[in-house]
Amino acid sequence: MVIKVFLASSSGSTAIKKKQQDVVGFLEALKVDYTQLDIACNEDNRMWMRQNVPEDRKPTNGIPLPPQIFNEESYCGDYDTFFDAKEDNSVYSFLGLPPPPGSKEAEKADKADIVENGTHAEETNTVGNLDDLIEVPVEERNGNTHREEEKLQQVADEEEEAQDGEEEEITEEETADKEETAEDETPMEEEEAVEEADEQAHAEEEEGQEEEELRQLEEEEEAEVQEDEEEDLEETQEEEAE
Repeated sequence: MVIKVFLASSSGSTAIKKKQQDVVGFLEALKVDYTQLDIACNEDNRMWMRQNVPEDRKPTNGIPLPPQIFNEESYCGDYDTFFDAKEDNSVYSFLGLPPPPGSKEAEKADKADIVENGTHAEETNTVGNLDDLIEVPVEERNGNTHREEEKLQQVADEEEEAQDGEEEEITEEETADKEETAEDETPMEEEEAVEEADEQAHAEEEEGQEEEELRQLEEEEEAEVQEDEEEDLEETQEEEAE
């Protein structure tokens, strides 16, 4: 199995370059064998990529952007689905490859196999049979422990009253501690809220820039397609004129 990564070596989009570097860098870190196929310098690679990306996975304009990932002829996904698989520790499954022994993904698969093999059901059966394993004393079966039960109940009531008193004292102390902690944490929470607002504004600014770069790349792609069509039309008219 050969993993194919379709890239654009001469892309003018910073966002696309970064995504391509993320995919290639992560595959190299995992030591996964892959092949880079350039769509900017090779028209055959570009046409093959566009034709083999499923229709339901293409953008609204019908032109898929790099990076696009395949396992031989089988489509794996684009950068967004690759990123989701990386976050979920399921990259090997995303690529259609068996995870190496000892990896997080292999351990996850082993746990899933254990559940599917009915281990939970065996545990339930074991717990359900505990009542059958408990031996009932002979005195209790003969009804001769009534007085002992009353004494034990009285002792249990006294212990419960003492425990309730201790719990009330502990609860009061915990309440006081929580109030002091809440007062100390209030300024920190305000600072964190300000930092989060700044980070969100920065992220929105970067996202807007990335969308603008993607839009420009899409316009370039569409212009190239239109130019190719016009050249083909001119050649056809010249041939007809001859």
